[in-house]
Amino acid sequence: MSEHNNTVAAQEEPTSQFSLQRIYVKDLSFEAPKSPEIFREEWNPSIELDLNTRQRGLEGDFHEVVLTLTVTVKTGEEVAFIAEVQQAGIFLIQGLDAASKGHALGAFCPNILFPYARETLDSLVVRGSFPALMLAPVNFDALYAQELQRMQAGADVQA
Repeated sequence: MSEHNNTVAAQEEPTSQFSLQRIYVKDLSFEAPKSPEIFREEWNPSIELDLNTRQRGLEGDFHEVVLTLTVTVKTGEEVAFIAEVQQAGIFLIQGLDAASKGHALGAFCPNILFPYARETLDSLVVRGSFPALMLAPVNFDALYAQELQRMQAGADVQA
């Protein structure tokens, strides 16, 4: 009888599942507005990185997460190039509570996508005949925690 109860209890417990289904480039853009003149100037770049994530539910427990990296590189006041990639992934997420699911979508999934986006940007920049662009790693857990704090502070102000 106790074996039967253990089997029933195991079947009733929800199982959590997280799996990556697909990684793909959703959008890609490169612009070098001052080429070829920019190649004749002294190379003293300043780099600006804009990073955004978004997610949307698909059918069932599938979710699309899109990590957008936009890099603007200037030398002096001139824009050398602007490169952007939207690196996306489809993830299956089942059996997680709301907080865990939010963390997975807001931090864990972008962390998986970032190396792919970084490599795509680097390749794109090199193909534009510019020096390699190796972006530093990003702490998506810290960014997600900051966003939660910002949202909480906004909710406190409205209350």
